[in-house]
Amino acid sequence: MNLLLDVIAVIAKPGYMLELEFENGEHRLFDMTPIMDKKPFSRLKETNSFCAARVSYGTVVWPGNIDIDPETLYDRSSPMTSLP
Repeated sequence: MNLLLDVIAVIAKPGYMLELEFENGEHRLFDMTPIMDKKPFSRLKETNSFCAARVSYGTVVWPGNIDIDPETLYDRSSPMTSLP
């Protein structure tokens, strides 16, 4: 059984990357490039609102009722070895 971890902080980075902090203290990097041409995420490219990412209810959300599952964010992200 996988742990269900909430996202507690997000920073939208160039290249459709998300720097994430999870409730367990882990900092991870999530590459959204593979899904940016799919609905509903394609709207973030069209409206240039990717940088408006914020945390709400333990996951990342954007204007227009766009969100992404926190389990997906954790499972498909890479640990950050050094913090800026």
